[in-house]
Amino acid sequence: MEKTLLVLAAGMGSRYGGLKQMDPIGPSGEFIPDYSVHDALAAGFPRVVFVIRRDIEADFRRIVGGRWEARADVSYAFQSLDDLPAPFAVPEGRTKPWGTAHAILAARDLVRGPFAAVNADDYYGPEAFRLAAEHLDATAGDERAYCMVAYRLDRTLSPNGTVSRGVCTVSPDGMLVRIVERLALARAADGTIRDGDDAFPGDAPVSMNMWGFKRRYIDLLAESFPRFLAEKGSLPKSEFQMPTEVDRLLRSGEATVRVLRTSARWYGVTSRDDRPEVAAFLATLPSPLA
Repeated sequence: MEKTLLVLAAGMGSRYGGLKQMDPIGPSGEFIPDYSVHDALAAGFPRVVFVIRRDIEADFRRIVGGRWEARADVSYAFQSLDDLPAPFAVPEGRTKPWGTAHAILAARDLVRGPFAAVNADDYYGPEAFRLAAEHLDATAGDERAYCMVAYRLDRTLSPNGTVSRGVCTVSPDGMLVRIVERLALARAADGTIRDGDDAFPGDAPVSMNMWGFKRRYIDLLAESFPRFLAEKGSLPKSEFQMPTEVDRLLRSGEATVRVLRTSARWYGVTSRDDRPEVAAFLATLPSPLA
């Protein structure tokens, strides 16, 4: 079964002050998703699905997706607040998207087999896609066998403020035991990495939302989304998130996650102040559009 790259590009960019997924940060006007698509195609993902919002469809297809439509099998899925199972409706005043797991659900009619899911505004590096592709191929007969590419915590920090990261507990044989979202990680004045009173080693493995899944994961999300809505759907900032759902599946025994470690540094634009550093790094790379 052909592997699909699922690019989550429906974000609002509220902290960034604009649409990060459509900001030409590369030296020749490249967008961050261009690098992910290029690296995924090279690793053996011939299909690409961009998850976007309807209101940015025309612009996104013209300036981002259209670059790849002649090179890959490109499709578009649309994440919307009102994409909810009966009998649920959008709560009054809700404007925040439902989260990354809901974004994956938006592509349920387009993903037919194993897939990698990535954020549109993160640079992961070629090794991440190669590792994910190898795992998905090696476990082709097991719908429970997922993977996650883990980065060293100290290579995912921003000098411009706190970051949110999924800190992972990994078994001696390399399997994910638990993932906990820490919302305010930063390097303190004494050099330690902290979230409040809790300190973390620099080599702690963290998730940057670079996952490899099997198609059944989408079916399991469809089953759990109504439960999420019943419990938390009325909360204005609640989100149906990938790491939370993966952790739930781990605890229930419905999935296993192989942690694939990379020594690469992650780059991303959490805030506008991160842009110069990312731009300088991308300027050292070959253009993905060449």
